[in-house]
Amino acid sequence: MGETQDMRSLAATREQVIVKTSIVGIVTNILLAAFKATVGLLSNSIAIILDAVNNLSDALSSVITIIGAKLAGKLPDKKHPLGHGRIEYLSSMLVSALVLYAGITALIESIKKIIHPETANYSLLTLIILVVAIVVKLVLGKYVKTKGQQVNSGALIASGSDASFDAILSASVLATALLYLWCHISLEAYVGVAISFVIIKAGVEMLKETLSDILGQRPSPEIVKQIKEIIQAEPLVHGVYDLLINNYGPNKDYASLHVELDDTLTVAQVDELTRRIEAEVFHKTGIILTGVGVYAYNTSNEEVARIRNTVQEIVLSHDWALQMHGFYADTEKKKLQFDVVLSFDVQRKEALATLTKEVQDKFPGYNVQITPDVDLAD
Repeated sequence: MGETQDMRSLAATREQVIVKTSIVGIVTNILLAAFKATVGLLSNSIAIILDAVNNLSDALSSVITIIGAKLAGKLPDKKHPLGHGRIEYLSSMLVSALVLYAGITALIESIKKIIHPETANYSLLTLIILVVAIVVKLVLGKYVKTKGQQVNSGALIASGSDASFDAILSASVLATALLYLWCHISLEAYVGVAISFVIIKAGVEMLKETLSDILGQRPSPEIVKQIKEIIQAEPLVHGVYDLLINNYGPNKDYASLHVELDDTLTVAQVDELTRRIEAEVFHKTGIILTGVGVYAYNTSNEEVARIRNTVQEIVLSHDWALQMHGFYADTEKKKLQFDVVLSFDVQRKEALATLTKEVQDKFPGYNVQITPDVDLAD
């Protein structure tokens, strides 16, 4: 119950930060768009007009971010018992798509101006507006991105990055305006093409990152190491294996794993240990352990220890066998069972056949059961 309350409190605070930051972005971008559109029309500058349109798309991105945060913050229900957090990834995807659309639109319009050039008419007011826009966008981009990193919001981080690109866009427009005023050389359409490619590249990268989140990425080595260190600090634990972390939205991670324990422990001792592990992992990492499985570790049979060492040598002699764990041997029933972590570079069926044959050749008469695992976290 305490874990659920903590998660809800964190989610509420996070949502407030996202909404507040997005509102700041909406107001700022609408004001900038209005100023730039006016100046662009008066000066007949396609670059400035495109810059204004880009600001409007940024405002729309912030609206999408707010909607996504609100929907993602909905409490779990019968149909979605683990919450609605993944909706935020969809809002991040929409923001990325808007960035991509803005870049493609800018590219098309810039090419049109190369084919059918028009003379721009820059004024002192135009230059002042551009300078102010650059400063505002730089500050806004840093602010939004920092807030996004603080609350782990992909949509805010994408919006902050986009604002920084907008500052570069405005700076390029300013440079072409100064070049035109000083040298009477008009390059704004060509600069627009170059900037368009930068924006398109940023949109594609943002989209790829969001798609990776939706598909499910390998957890960071740092968090994997932290979880294992927390659990291995328990004297009764011989090892931690099969760590699997499922993500259901930013800051909503659920995990399962196996621990290797002495085969002499009682159910009551195991229950007490696993509950303690679950509490420690949550309070130190924010990750909820939904399941802690147990591998039995032979403790009182020297013959079993010898068999284990021999089998481990056989398994690890193959470079595609990354790890062996969960070993248990019953010498009376002539049964060996263990898990092997296999590389993604090997065919599982062939690898299991090879290992089974080699172990059975070494221990004839034994029934060998090998469970294949993949390298999900290590």
